[in-house]
Amino acid sequence: MIEDDVIADADWPLFGWSDDVRPMLARALAAGRPAALATLYKVEGSAPRGPGAQMLFDGRQASGYFSGDCIEGDVARHAAEVLADGAPRRLHYGMGSPWIDIRLRCGGALHVLLERIDLDSPAAQALLENARERRPCLWSTDGTDQQVLVGDDAPLLSLTQDPLRIERRYDPPRRLIVSGGDPGALALAQLAAEAQFETLLLRPGGPEGPSPFSKVTYLRGEPSALLPEIGVDRWTAYVGATHEDHHDLGGCLHALRHGAGYVAMIGAKSRAPARLAALAAAGATAEELARLHLSPGIAGLGKAPWEVAVGILAEIMQALNPTRERA
Repeated sequence: MIEDDVIADADWPLFGWSDDVRPMLARALAAGRPAALATLYKVEGSAPRGPGAQMLFDGRQASGYFSGDCIEGDVARHAAEVLADGAPRRLHYGMGSPWIDIRLRCGGALHVLLERIDLDSPAAQALLENARERRPCLWSTDGTDQQVLVGDDAPLLSLTQDPLRIERRYDPPRRLIVSGGDPGALALAQLAAEAQFETLLLRPGGPEGPSPFSKVTYLRGEPSALLPEIGVDRWTAYVGATHEDHHDLGGCLHALRHGAGYVAMIGAKSRAPARLAALAAAGATAEELARLHLSPGIAGLGKAPWEVAVGILAEIMQALNPTRERA
């Protein structure tokens, strides 16, 4: 998520870190600024981003990227025009483009739809409400007629031509819930937050004061009690990292039973049989237990907290990615 004080700076394009335009859209509309939404709807040949990638502009900030510096400045220029007159644009870069002075280093061609999102847009409000309620949906648009539709199992992007209309799927934001308070658990929470996950850190009996992580929601209490309140879905990962079974087993059981996209417990491999037996005794099915990651992460990265965190987060991204990138 781009912070409020980060502006679109071509010298330091931190805006490209964000892969979800909804947080910036919410901020722009709340501040009384309409936005220009750019959607990459067709790619020919090689390109850094695939169809469905998006950028957002509100006259002050930008979010997302398409090419890594080849066309972003020109898209921003057209976005300013869309914000000014409200008319959508269809942009074509690369092979066959009318702009011979803009070349793509990777070859190929990119096709982009630019549309204005007004302050009173019912579709924009529905899009943001679905995100808050963690419901998948489709943004359906021809550049002028904007609608939000139910879209649980739709591809990431689909389109019809002549006239052009695109449908872009939005899933709930990826979320990681970590229980624990040792350096490894803290490193995992901090790294996930920086990687654009909604991140919650649960510490049974933890400190009463605030956590040192501004982007991490800190909650004191038992995972088994907190997870039903937070809610778990297939876009959620849960990692039990207290190293205490009486804390982590209940959280894992709830996450498995409610369809979390990734569930893990940190600990020595020698503890796995006892943990599996305890979960089975508590009612976990064989199918649920098969989805549990014990001693999670990528082997060979090292044992230091950041090394362990990188390995686990990579495994989480891999597990959640097929849900996000069906296309």
